[in-house]
Amino acid sequence: MENFAAPARPIVARMTQAAAEHPERSVAFQGAPGANSHVAALQAFPDGLALPCFDFADAIDAVRDGRADCAIIPIENSLHGRVADMHFLLPESGLVITGEHFLPIRHALMGVGRRDQVTEAMSHPQALGQCRHWLRAHGIAPVAYPDTAGAAALAAELADPAIAALAPPGAAAIYGLNLLAEDIADADHNTTRFVVLARAGRPIEGNGPFITTLIFEVKNVPAALYKALGGFATNGVNMTKLESYQRGGSFAATEFYADIVGQPGDPAVDRALEELGFHTKWLRLLGTYPQARARG
Repeated sequence: MENFAAPARPIVARMTQAAAEHPERSVAFQGAPGANSHVAALQAFPDGLALPCFDFADAIDAVRDGRADCAIIPIENSLHGRVADMHFLLPESGLVITGEHFLPIRHALMGVGRRDQVTEAMSHPQALGQCRHWLRAHGIAPVAYPDTAGAAALAAELADPAIAALAPPGAAAIYGLNLLAEDIADADHNTTRFVVLARAGRPIEGNGPFITTLIFEVKNVPAALYKALGGFATNGVNMTKLESYQRGGSFAATEFYADIVGQPGDPAVDRALEELGFHTKWLRLLGTYPQARARG
């Protein structure tokens, strides 16, 4: 809790105590109260008790330790791409993806003075990236901070008119700041996709469509990826996301994160996964869950 700026600590303490009394309703999120992840937690779990965690690893640990029933974690943004570290934290967490949630992002500039006094804006690197053109146009230098609402709390603590924060508009009221500008993202479609992580999978109910998330490592041979993905094409399984990343700095072993429409047990999906397994070093399913938003 000491990692949070002073104005956020009493709020974090109250929320942490409430979550500790009812861990079965607790939803861990990364950031200070008022962060976009907090907003997503309230939307996705209206009856839940949001549990603030300073970083992604803390939120994951809260679920693994039983202090939270689940966590809601941002994984990608329509403007700024994937959220750093999540492709490494997810496989290592031992948790299962049980749902997804899409949150339209509305950034606001907030501080203790006037907008013309602001020379620096603190926020999460994702938020700074999503507003980089607006900041540059107004001569405001970006300063990275672990989360959006935490930056608002720190701006309140510093009480320097030159230092503002980028955060959801509601954070201004929480920390007693002035709203200096609203809706300043570089595109109106700015949306973040969150995934819900739990210790075990949830029963799959309804008729779908469903999303299955998986990770795999291809063999280091010519056309390895082409061969690995051929089963999805021949079996008519739609792959809605495919991203590569390197682990360990070897530049030799490429791992992939993918989302497909469907679930294990569907004959086409089973055939595609079987062929994928034949052409990869290893394959791991991270979860199957209802599709929250149509792809395409």
